[in-house]
Amino acid sequence: MSANSRRFRTSSLLDRLPFVGLAVGSRRGALASLLTIAALAVTGCAESAEPDVSPAAAAAAGSAAAGSATAGNATAGGSATAGATASINLSPDQNRVSTEKVDAIADLLPQAIRDRGSIVVTGSSGSAPPLRFYADDDTTVIGSEVDLAYLFADVLGLKVEIGAADWAQNFVQIDSGKADVFISNVTVTEERKEKYDFATYRNDVLAFEAKAGAGFKISDAKDAAGKIIGVSSGTNQEKILVDWSAEDVKNGLAPIDIKYFQNSADYYLALSSGRIDAYFGPNPTAAYHVATAGQSEIVGTQSGAGPKLQGEIAVLTKKGNGLAPAFAAAINHTIENGTYAKVLEHWNLSNEAVSQSRVNPPGLPKTG
Repeated sequence: MSANSRRFRTSSLLDRLPFVGLAVGSRRGALASLLTIAALAVTGCAESAEPDVSPAAAAAAGSAAAGSATAGNATAGGSATAGATASINLSPDQNRVSTEKVDAIADLLPQAIRDRGSIVVTGSSGSAPPLRFYADDDTTVIGSEVDLAYLFADVLGLKVEIGAADWAQNFVQIDSGKADVFISNVTVTEERKEKYDFATYRNDVLAFEAKAGAGFKISDAKDAAGKIIGVSSGTNQEKILVDWSAEDVKNGLAPIDIKYFQNSADYYLALSSGRIDAYFGPNPTAAYHVATAGQSEIVGTQSGAGPKLQGEIAVLTKKGNGLAPAFAAAINHTIENGTYAKVLEHWNLSNEAVSQSRVNPPGLPKTG
């Protein structure tokens, strides 16, 4: 599979938008409108929320040629009605929230990084809005994870080099030293902590997405027994499914039939065609897809660290290289000065904010 086919590209999304007869420019306006609706939906994606799309989505599509929409009736999982008009910038030129360098925090960096003056950030190439996705030039990576990487680097006085790779290859990038940090919705796990250091910056919520009207909910292992569930390999959600399947077999239930997908477009197709019963992935991404496609629903959510611990998303770096404490200090500074909250608000992820960054907190337990 080529790199281009692995990308979540705005152009390929435009080709799938149900706006027959619209020119490409109008369809880009339609995408911006749908991103508005998606943003409102993601706002309410707390652990118990199930984002929905109201008839406002249809009205937004109707004004697609104008490139903006008022989503006055769009609601998310029972959240308050949102009445604001939002404009989502899909271009490679992002007007990011920024902040000033703090010398005392920058001094925490390893000398080699300070001398270089830049940080190489790797992340998933197969992700989707609002976390990490390709701008309308099909080349530039944008999204909440990218904005946060730039913000934290501001505090450290570093220029940012953004890279993209398949999920498993990101760990190879860190191991080989080609990248300094992995910032792409990475969950802290006890197994990963044996090899990597972490500085947390967001709570981790996972979601089961199913075809609209599926008629089932998934809250634990027995609910998933016998179902065909898609997941991305090498993720903590894969580990949760594997553990659940073993638990089901132990209890005399059918195992979970786990199918693997490495990019969003492939799982969208499998879900819509009925080849899988549900997909298990990051809640913000699922909420976005529910809102924009209007063909699926959230049927359950889980903490990324399992049922007994609230999972946390973190900056991942090679163990012992000294970067994690520096990033934690930078993250805490942005929390204190309010710029962190502005980034999350921009991408409608405020409900996943943390009150402080922690280095190597408890993570998803190891099996056995």
